[in-house]
Amino acid sequence: MAADQGHDRRTRGAQAEAAARAELERAGLRKLAANVGFRGGELDLVMLEPGRGGDTVVFVEVRHRSGAAFGGGFASVDAGKRRRLVRAAQLYLAGQPRLAQLPCRFDVVESEGDPGSAQIRWLKDAFRLDDV
Repeated sequence: MAADQGHDRRTRGAQAEAAARAELERAGLRKLAANVGFRGGELDLVMLEPGRGGDTVVFVEVRHRSGAAFGGGFASVDAGKRRRLVRAAQLYLAGQPRLAQLPCRFDVVESEGDPGSAQIRWLKDAFRLDDV
């Protein structure tokens, strides 16, 4: 039963990430990578946002919750999670010299409810390096 719960959780997470990606792509961002794992951390989505002044690399943490209990998805990105995301982003950029020259930001997408029809909320610039 525990294995089924883990599989179900992964399935819900994948659905939430797909919904988040679709929302971000509708807003004009382009996917560079997904589910990039490093020792100590994983990047759910790495997107590129075109802009008048140049492109921005956007590291997106997707948090799915079936309900708003415990503060919801935004609140779950605590200081420890932010440190892991920053470290994973640094490792990602170390392997992408062209992207390492661009400005970066960290966004959080909160997905709530049934993953197939979840409510999506996007918090741009959710935290900064000096917050970590």
